[in-house]
Amino acid sequence: MKIKKDDTVVVITGKDKGKKGKVLKAFPKTQRVIVEGVNVQTKHQKQTRKVAAEIKHQEGPIHVSNVMIWDSKAKAPTRIGYKFENGKKVRVSKKTGQILD
Repeated sequence: MKIKKDDTVVVITGKDKGKKGKVLKAFPKTQRVIVEGVNVQTKHQKQTRKVAAEIKHQEGPIHVSNVMIWDSKAKAPTRIGYKFENGKKVRVSKKTGQILD
């Protein structure tokens, strides 16, 4: 999976198309990511002795194929490639050639 935690991404399909946000969590096994402010779902919290009942709004996971990395230099979404720099494998923007890591 080419997208990691703390990357800035843009949603390219779905109900939240066009929204930008930071990746809060990545799930490589299921190929899903949680993006800040995207796919917001309503959760009902039951009342307990300590906590009052409430309705929470939290982000749900979306498939990694529905997002693209935001290239700050090009000010546009871009694909990701890999290359070796000083013996280390680094992620590179396909649009500008800038190193992302």
